[in-house]
Amino acid sequence: MPSSGKTRPTSRDVAREAGVSQASVSLVMGGKWQGRISAPTAERVREAARSLGYRPNLAARNLRTGRTRTVLLVVPSLTTHFFAGVHTGAARVAAAHGFSIVLYPSPAGVGPARDPFASAPAALDGVLASSMAARALTVLRGDRLPLVMLDSEPNASPGAAATVNLDIADGVRQAVGHLLGLGHRRFLHLRADVPSWTFEQRARALEARLARVPDGTLVTAASPVTADGGRAAVEAALSVPGPRPTAVVCDDDMLAVGAYKAARRLGLRVPRDISVTGVDDQVLAKALEPELTTVRLDAELTGERGMEALLAVIDGRAPVTRDIPVELVVRGSTAPPPRA
Repeated sequence: MPSSGKTRPTSRDVAREAGVSQASVSLVMGGKWQGRISAPTAERVREAARSLGYRPNLAARNLRTGRTRTVLLVVPSLTTHFFAGVHTGAARVAAAHGFSIVLYPSPAGVGPARDPFASAPAALDGVLASSMAARALTVLRGDRLPLVMLDSEPNASPGAAATVNLDIADGVRQAVGHLLGLGHRRFLHLRADVPSWTFEQRARALEARLARVPDGTLVTAASPVTADGGRAAVEAALSVPGPRPTAVVCDDDMLAVGAYKAARRLGLRVPRDISVTGVDDQVLAKALEPELTTVRLDAELTGERGMEALLAVIDGRAPVTRDIPVELVVRGSTAPPPRA
């Protein structure tokens, strides 16, 4: 029976309404029911709690368990499409388990990141960090907070309990394989000028794939991850005397925008004169004309998997850390190279 509002409903009321024990109510409301009770029973408990207007006493529970049920998500930027998706996925999983997320940008990426709390270890249960250097997080996590890294070199993050990555190297191999299949042999790699494991992986995968092509050539140009930076780098690379690259492999969709601009300035047409690929599949990939062939990264799934791994570590369980597949989306920016 719904509460009259005069008396705050208790877990005993929820248990009676759902026909379960108070222990089952505690497991469900604490996000620890998986593997202990069935999903239909958990949903029945949640429905009973909603019907009665029950809200667990978080302060009392935290004092009892010594937990805050709060985790910190650290990202380099709040304005990037990828990190927005990571937050969305991580927040979805956290909420389903009764956890809250504090989102914290640390633009330097390599640190040290400042502690946004008087004492982060006292205010948090764990840290999830995307595309950061683990050493940058020392102040935040002290020597005891569980840490899970996203988009970082496996087994190279001191203190990290787990690393969850996209299979970015396979994405590059897919893009290069597509271009090779079209007949391209002269490549320009527009590389992000960012000291990050993920961009190093892209460069290695590209170099390794082309090393197996006897007549393949590769030129590299570095740029900040901006359209203007990409334009300047590609314009300079394509203006060098000699055989011109026929395909530009960009580390990011924003860099691909710069490649489009450079081609236009040089009187080249995409893809008739030069093909362009990106990475990420941002909204702008379909706003370009022609639409951009790019490697789709599932940012939300990355956030979900990362948060699941962190919650497993917090609960003392083994985290799942297998790489997340990526997908090449072929659109209008790639075609066979022009005839000599």
